[in-house]
Order: sequence, then C-alpha cells, then structure tokens
Amino acid sequence: MSLPYDPDVALAALQADPPLARLIEQVGPFRLEMRSMISPFQALMSSIIYQQISGKAAATIQRRVHALFPGDEPPDPDEILAISEDALRGAGMSRPKVAAVKDLAAKALDGVVPPARSHLTEMDNDEIIARLTTVRGIGRWTVEMLLIFHLGRPDVLPVTDLGVRKGFMIAYDLDDLPTPTELAEYGQRWQPYRSVASWYLWRANDL
Repeated sequence: MSLPYDPDVALAALQADPPLARLIEQVGPFRLEMRSMISPFQALMSSIIYQQISGKAAATIQRRVHALFPGDEPPDPDEILAISEDALRGAGMSRPKVAAVKDLAAKALDGVVPPARSHLTEMDNDEIIARLTTVRGIGRWTVEMLLIFHLGRPDVLPVTDLGVRKGFMIAYDLDDLPTPTELAEYGQRWQPYRSVASWYLWRANDL
C-alpha cells in the first residue's frame, strides 16, 4: 500500500529542525511500510492478541484462535460473540483479552467500531481515537499505531511511546527521557508530519 502523503515534502519540512535534520541524515530514506487491514475489527483484534507478549507467542495464539472457526478467513464479530470464553481461553488468550475481544465484537456490531477501512478514512484522528478507545483493552497508543501504520496518517505523535521518547533523548542529546507533555509541546513544530518525525525517532534507537 502506498502512503497518502509525499515523504519528500515531509522531510523537507522536518529538516528545518536541526537536530531532527541530523537524525534524518544518519538514518537515511524514510521507509515506513503501510500494513494491510481486512477491517478495523480485525486490526484491533490482532492488536489485543499481541499486547504485552512476544510476537512469536502472539502469532501462535492468533493461529489457534482462527483455527476455532470454519474457513480460511479470520472470525467476524458475530462469531467472536457466539464462541465461548472457555474456547478462546483454550487457544491461549488471557481472561482480560477474552473480555476485550468480546467487547470489541459487540462494539463492532453496534457500529461504534466502523465496519470498513473506508469509514475510518472519512474520520479525523481525534474522532477515531475517541471512538476506538471506548473498546475495552484499546488505549490511545494502540489507536495511534493504527493511524500511523494502517491508515497512513501523517501527523500522529505517540508521546507515551517509550521508543519515541528514547529516540528524542538520543537525537537531542538529553540526559533524561522527555515527559509526554514535553515531547508533545516540542513536537508541535513538526506539524503536519509528526508521524514521519516519530518514525525517525524510533530509528534513533537502532543507531
């Protein structure tokens, strides 16, 4: 999937900030890869499964969950609501995650979680965050990752993300991590390309 904005235009704007310009030069070309999305429900269900465990363990659990349902497609909201909690627990999901995916399924059927990616593209960031964070187990950070990597929104700054905060500390030669408030305030100068700045701050941890 291609980005809905021009990275070259974003980089030209961000290089007005000298420390960030140095980081961009060190890291090199912008290589954010958009992730496909079957539906907002499926993307958020996957996010819930992957929370706070290794990627390998989460992938195994996700395969086991999908195997509980007929066909090759991931389960839809109706199927998640219909299946027993014990079956999902047997596939490896924790009790809080089972409760979260059940709530997600209910809110998908109620229309709180839009049925298709196209519906999200018609909404602004704040509306998406406000609606999706009503789902049990879905916090602002999870929705910010969806905005950046699934929807390609150019102006998202996940100020609570530890990697972004550490990257800022490295790039700006600070002794301590910035607070989320400090990062949000400084990051205002990166608008409307804070997602691109965030990607480079993540890469600063790899240098």
